[in-house]
Amino acid sequence: MDKATEVCVVRHGETDWNTAGILQGWLDVELNERGRAQSRELVAAFAADGFSLVYTSPLSRSLETAEIIAEGLRLAPPRCHDGLKERNFGVIQGIPKAELAELNPALMEHILKRNPDTSFEQGETMDDFASRVLDAVMDIAAQSPGQRILVVTHGWVMDVLARHAAGLPRNAILHRKPKNGECLWLAATPQSVLALTKAQR
Repeated sequence: MDKATEVCVVRHGETDWNTAGILQGWLDVELNERGRAQSRELVAAFAADGFSLVYTSPLSRSLETAEIIAEGLRLAPPRCHDGLKERNFGVIQGIPKAELAELNPALMEHILKRNPDTSFEQGETMDDFASRVLDAVMDIAAQSPGQRILVVTHGWVMDVLARHAAGLPRNAILHRKPKNGECLWLAATPQSVLALTKAQR
């Protein structure tokens, strides 16, 4: 039986587009100064957790967060994994939510609810996205069996993992949004992704 990999999944630091209410998706937006400060705060928060490696989405906001943390913890440079990228929101990427609310109020309502079953023109489907994310975490577990790994990624990615770990269906609405720097702990193998409680760590 594969020894589970302990995975701490954390959302990247803040960007100007986060504060402006613009869907970023696959568009590459760098951290702002507050996001960099948040990343440095995570170094202190993770100092005693004993991570051996850092994996990250290749998008700049995630990669820079991971680089700051890895350097602060004196770990090797982060490893990028395409499966950790944010959901592709298609044609609405880069459109401010205020503008989108006027253009397509029904779609905006789904986005504000973070409804995973929302259909995004030229974007990823719910199932394609969820499968990509779960496959990425199981792949990381296969590459690092029994280790404690930090994964830096994005809000909708964390939603997928939170639903899965809680045993909820892929289309469940969670009614909350992960904050920048918020963490989720998982126990992953090449075949499974489960919740990891504080008592189990």
